[in-house]
Amino acid sequence: MTLAELLPAVQQLPLADKRKLIRILAEEVDGGNDIAPLVPGQVYSLPTPYDAYGAAGILLQALESDGTEPQ
Repeated sequence: MTLAELLPAVQQLPLADKRKLIRILAEEVDGGNDIAPLVPGQVYSLPTPYDAYGAAGILLQALESDGTEPQ
């Protein structure tokens, strides 16, 4: 069954049944434990540009060396 075939039937469902369907689908999608290469429970650092004051200068140098002028 395709999504195009399924959508009209889903749109006819009462709101409570739509919520149940959302929960069922979310659990099915979330049910996979394969999050490789991440390890469950491990904390990972996520680099952000926050407090990276030299980043603008490095970006400007990269743009200048590429021949692109900043606007």
